[in-house]
Amino acid sequence: MRVLGVDPGLTRCGIGVVEGVAGRPLTMHAVGVVRTPADLEIPARLVLIERGVEEWLDAHSPEAVAVERVFSQHNVRTVMGTAQASAVAMLCAARRGLPVALHTPSEVKAAVTGSGSADKAQVGAMVTRLLRLDAPPKPADAADALALAICHIWRAPVQQRLNRLQQAHAKHAAGRASGSGAQGGNGQAAARSTAAAAAADASTRAPKGTSR
Repeated sequence: MRVLGVDPGLTRCGIGVVEGVAGRPLTMHAVGVVRTPADLEIPARLVLIERGVEEWLDAHSPEAVAVERVFSQHNVRTVMGTAQASAVAMLCAARRGLPVALHTPSEVKAAVTGSGSADKAQVGAMVTRLLRLDAPPKPADAADALALAICHIWRAPVQQRLNRLQQAHAKHAAGRASGSGAQGGNGQAAARSTAAAAAADASTRAPKGTSR
């Protein structure tokens, strides 16, 4: 599986491409950042991010895209910009029919380092080790993008099994509900039939009136 990881941001949008399967050595194909000038208006910056993401998709043809899930921060302006860049990345993937997965920072850290509270230096060190690189990717946004791709490759088999179980459970529940509804309908019909028969029997047994 080849995954394009995206660490969204308006100034620096980290992007990394990793290929492999869970349980086997992974390979990094490329890593970098899409940058936008801070003095541009936000719409223009989002256009630049879209163009950059599209170029990476064209160049590396990933099978899936993993994006960091935006979480609440004290700096509302920062989180808004991150969310906007995240939406652009998801849009680019969806337009091509590529599956998109969202992973929280703690999920990524736990998958790569074993600790959901690891710092950026620890994440960078483990990414370097797992991908057999000579040095940690710079800037940290690039390393985070690779970590997202690694996280998705490792979590994908578990998530697929979970999805299959959920689908099987939903199908089973729907079947039970359908069967219960049919039984309820049959019971109501039987009750109506019994009531009609009783009314007819009472009518035949009732004394007939006499004429004067």
